[in-house]
Amino acid sequence: LLFIALTVSPRAMDVEGDEEALWGPDDPEIYDETEDTTEDTAIEVLGGDDEAGAANGMDEDAAAAPDEQTYLPGDVLPTDMELTFDPSAYMTHQVWTGEWPCLSCDIIPDSLGASRQTFPMTSYILGGTQAGEENADELLVMKLTQIKRSAAPAIDEDDEDEEDDDAEPPTLHSYGMKHAGAVNRVKVCPHPGHLAAAWSATGSVGIWDLTPALAAVDDGKSARHTTHQPDFTFQGHAEEGYALDWSPTVPYRMASGDNASMAHVWNRREDGGWVVDPKPCVGHTASVEDIAWSPSEKTVFASGSADETVKIWDLRAGNRCALTVHAHDSDVNSISWNRCEQHLMASGADDGCFRVWDLRMFGSADKDNKVEPVASFHWHRAAVTSVEWHPTDASVLCVAGEDEQVSIWDMAVEADPEASRMASASLKREVPPQLLFIHQGMSNVREAHWHRQLPGVIVATAESGFNLFKTISVTQ
Repeated sequence: LLFIALTVSPRAMDVEGDEEALWGPDDPEIYDETEDTTEDTAIEVLGGDDEAGAANGMDEDAAAAPDEQTYLPGDVLPTDMELTFDPSAYMTHQVWTGEWPCLSCDIIPDSLGASRQTFPMTSYILGGTQAGEENADELLVMKLTQIKRSAAPAIDEDDEDEEDDDAEPPTLHSYGMKHAGAVNRVKVCPHPGHLAAAWSATGSVGIWDLTPALAAVDDGKSARHTTHQPDFTFQGHAEEGYALDWSPTVPYRMASGDNASMAHVWNRREDGGWVVDPKPCVGHTASVEDIAWSPSEKTVFASGSADETVKIWDLRAGNRCALTVHAHDSDVNSISWNRCEQHLMASGADDGCFRVWDLRMFGSADKDNKVEPVASFHWHRAAVTSVEWHPTDASVLCVAGEDEQVSIWDMAVEADPEASRMASASLKREVPPQLLFIHQGMSNVREAHWHRQLPGVIVATAESGFNLFKTISVTQ
């Protein structure tokens, strides 16, 4: 069953959205996309299962309506049609924007409990701005509270008014810390201490203590351009970069990769200081775009590069590459190591393709460093900017791209020829059976991350702002 995030309708709507910032230090606000279909690019659910009573994911009356059509990315939108939003696609969907775009974000672990399913929810998020103006960039610690479940259809107007009166709106508090240069990438440390790493466009990598910012937003305070400084800054990279990842197995171990094709490994000393190996991991011939540590091996990490390869490194080999695979025919922008099935890795590339790899096959690469992927999909119509496996479901992953899509996939789904034929006939295009959901409405999506404490919740960032959403396709 595929859920597509948009339908075409002849109803007149404003889809331009609100160009003003929806939150700030004095008036933090959040826009609940599920309550209003007259702002922003609208989103709707569609799917294909006649036995479920909805050939296109709508109820029978809507499915019979001749004026509504399925919209797929790349379809030409008729001039007399608009895109409409169906909140039944989402268990929650929140949208907010800031003064400047944050083209990298991460989810900050909290102490509110694991596997929280009850609404309203709370989430802490770290973002890094790319302002395009001197001395304007900052790291933003955000606390989003009162994340509500998507509103169920009201029986009558009185019920709807009563629900609106009783519901406390979502609230966003943000605390900004001045950052030297645009923020290329942020990564929150998974170990105790509320630390985060940030790549700067100036070519340095800083370690930041988020504790003061978290205390401020917990007190309901918002602020901008505060003068906190990083605890440690490494300036030994030859050029700026984007690749960052913390080891899940060794506390406070990290790796950073740069545009000069090199990666450095970091460790924290017992006294709290930091040591960065001055000898880089050398082997790529172009920029290191992403890094992913092994979920189980303390000395092993992977890197994806603009040289079209994925490499496996083992620190026991003296910072030398252990395995190389020619993974794509364009830049490898993102990689993700499966934490549940640790022999699986996903990679996404500039040509819109993403692939799933069996790492056990890397050792049998041919003379051109090629092996057959487990799966390969060319669904996205522009560069794939982010791939990430679900933290607890070994077969599910989300993929984000510059084509304004965040797609959700289940690799465990097997093709049903008859269902595939019916879906392709309905949608007038071949759709992979593994594709579960297409979320749209964001411009130039840069990253999408699963929330490890809010099952099924995804936080995505783009030039147009942030989305936090949970679909009806993946609820755990």
